[in-house]
This record gives sequence, structure tokens and C-alpha cells, in this order.
Amino acid sequence: MRPPMSDNSTAKIGVFDSGVGGLSVLRAIWQTIPELPVIYLADQAHVPYGPRPLEEVRSFAEAISRYLISQGCRIIVVACNAASAAALHHLRARFPAIPIVGMEPAVKPAAEHTQSGVVGVLATPATFQGALYASVVERFASNVRLIPHTCPGLVQQIEAGELDAPETYRILSEALEPMLLARIDTIVLGCTHYPFVIPAIQQIAGPSVRVIDPAPAVAKQTRRQLIAYGLFDEDNPPPLSSNPDRHTRFITTGNVEKFKAALKQLLNIDAAPTQLRWSQNLLE
Repeated sequence: MRPPMSDNSTAKIGVFDSGVGGLSVLRAIWQTIPELPVIYLADQAHVPYGPRPLEEVRSFAEAISRYLISQGCRIIVVACNAASAAALHHLRARFPAIPIVGMEPAVKPAAEHTQSGVVGVLATPATFQGALYASVVERFASNVRLIPHTCPGLVQQIEAGELDAPETYRILSEALEPMLLARIDTIVLGCTHYPFVIPAIQQIAGPSVRVIDPAPAVAKQTRRQLIAYGLFDEDNPPPLSSNPDRHTRFITTGNVEKFKAALKQLLNIDAAPTQLRWSQNLLE
């Protein structure tokens, strides 16, 4: 039995990532659920999460989730593969009344659609080390050859807005060329930053290689969870917004001006982010 219907006019969606990567998920949420307000928090004081110990990322994720809930968010989207790998089960145990939606490497659709039987996976070390990735591989990819690569430095390039820089192409070429020699026909993006360099990936890999961006599927799951928890009434939705960015609040734990520039570059919006600071693992 699902929970009783709440006042969906007050429901807010909380979205967080280590930096700008989760904006690829936010973009999909705007397309799928444009009616609801969003708070997006970029923990740029600690970006990237990928090389950090899982326990450390878990502590960041819990503190950020606690803050977003204190700001009225009724659902949390962990728009970060590393944080999902480190903390998804932990967050669901800590906040049982709040639906938590996370990122899962899109290995299942890749395994179902590959013709060559060889799939490339681009992700950070934390994602590959997490139990979530191992579980997905065990369940869905037993008959598929997966070729992983951690793309060291790619998240930092994207955070810096260097989407077309020679160094970005060098990092991607180093990852993709061995995969192409192994005859991959599908690439799984296991980091929410990476959809912003899909044009570069496609230029290197060619048109015959399919690139899977998980963001649309995550946005659809967010909508399903909102409905299941009585936070969104499809029969009586709030007024539809043609500019969902106007009811999205942007927060960074890093440099506000750099984040503002990234929002302009990546989403083509003019926003006024605010800054939060960390103090003894708490946001204030």
C-alpha cells in the first residue's frame, strides 16, 4: 500500500553531485518533471569523489542529504555514480521515510543490445570498487565482455569547462582506443560528468558505437518514486513550467563564480548560485 497523497505543491526534489556532472541528470529531470522545484547541490569543495575512499564519500553524501531534507526536499536524487556506489544503501537506511534515487551503471541495457558482445565502461574508481557495480555485472553481464577504464583527470577537465581541449581528447583516446581494438559496439557512461563529452566520445569512437547516457532513465525513476510516495499527483499536477530553471535553487560548496560559469556553459542558463561551507562534516 502506497503512502497517502501529500501536498505536491510543496514537494521539492533534492539533487546532488560532487560537482557539475549531476547537471546532466538535472537536465533530464527538467524534461521529465518540469512542474516541481529542485535544489541542486554541487559539492565542489570535494570534487572529484571518484578517487576518494568509499567511507569518506559516504559521510559527504549523508551530510548533504540531511541538509537537503532540512530545506524541504521530499526526495533525494544521488546524481553521482561514485556517491551512489558508496552510499546508496546507507542513505536509504538513514532516511527510511525519504525516497532515494541513485545512479546504477547502465550495464543491463548495454548487455541486452550489444551485437559484438564487448562493452566499454567509463567510470571512476569508486564506482568500479562499489558493490553496486559488482552486483549489476553479476546479474546482467555474465555473457558479455566488459572493458573498464577510469579516465583519470576527465572529471577535472569537465569541471574546468575544458570539453573540447586537447587534454580531454587525449584522456578519452587513451581510454577508448584499446576498447575499439577489442571491437566494442557500446559504451556505458558510469559517471554523470561524462555525458557532457559525448560529442568528443562519438568523434573518437565513430557513429557505429552506441553511447548510453543513464540520465533519462534516472529522471523517469524519480518521477515513478514521486508518484509512489504520494508526492506527485498526475491527475492534479502543479502548473507546468516552461522554464524549470527558474524554480531551481543552485548551491555549491566551492567557487560561486566558477559554478555560475559552468551553468551557463553546460545548461545555457543565467543563475545566481549560493555557497555553503563545510564545518566538521556539516554544511552551514
